[in-house]
Amino acid sequence: MTQVVLGENEGIESALRRFKREVSKAGIFQDMRKKRHFETPLEKEKRKAVARHKQSRRQRSRYK
Repeated sequence: MTQVVLGENEGIESALRRFKREVSKAGIFQDMRKKRHFETPLEKEKRKAVARHKQSRRQRSRYK
């Protein structure tokens, strides 16, 4: 769980910015998008295959 403690003279806007930054660092938005809808086993396998393909392309481009 992400928490932000307000400082003595801190404005709500800056605290909200800090909170958004912490949430994005923790990966909560990505996880929320992933779990928004039910994913069939076929969709899950396709998503993983695309991720593997991207990963292998990244590794190949590093060693050129």
